[in-house]
Amino acid sequence: MSCGAPVDVQGRLCVDCFRLTDFITEPCCARCGVPFTSAAQGGPDRRCPSSRETPPLFDRARAALRYGNQARRLLLPFKHADWTENTRVLAPHMARARAALLRQADVLVPVPLHRRRLFLRRYNQTALLAHGLARAARKPVLPDAPARTRATSSLGDKSAAERAAEVAGSFAVRASRIARVVGWRVLLIDDVITSGAAANACAIALLAAGAAAVDVLLAARVPDPRLT
Repeated sequence: MSCGAPVDVQGRLCVDCFRLTDFITEPCCARCGVPFTSAAQGGPDRRCPSSRETPPLFDRARAALRYGNQARRLLLPFKHADWTENTRVLAPHMARARAALLRQADVLVPVPLHRRRLFLRRYNQTALLAHGLARAARKPVLPDAPARTRATSSLGDKSAAERAAEVAGSFAVRASRIARVVGWRVLLIDDVITSGAAANACAIALLAAGAAAVDVLLAARVPDPRLT
């Protein structure tokens, strides 16, 4: 699915593409999951500078892949070019890499798209990932629990502070779904995280609705340039 070479099982990467895929393993930040180059970078509390300076509202975020060239080859067509079949590659790697988060979760919730963007794209890629993970882990999924209350502009060229300001207050849990999250440990599913602004804003909405805790599981994580 990455290069077009034949494989023996649908959804697998060929040997060459697998070698090029940069999986995130320990050491990484205990809160946001950003990869470290050495255990010493995290200090005694195993936190990155961003998580120390501005701790997120979610408990833990973990990602399967470092967002590099190979992750982009899988994620960009999946997100923008209707390659929904890439769920078969991404979801299993997410499940294997972060099995503990799946085991501890009560319910899986994808980060929602605004209805305008959903109309243009025709699918929510994070919902596809959530359903793939839910089937493998035999966990319930609530694809429409949180909603985007307003459209936000692209975060790609914004700083961490600008990203946080752009998405602040842009999520809310639907009244009809509040009873399904109250007291539950929610695993929020997203495709890529950079600063964590959107995941944090969504976690705030879920916690305000009564969720016991929120963790985040991602396909890929953008490394912090301060740690490379």
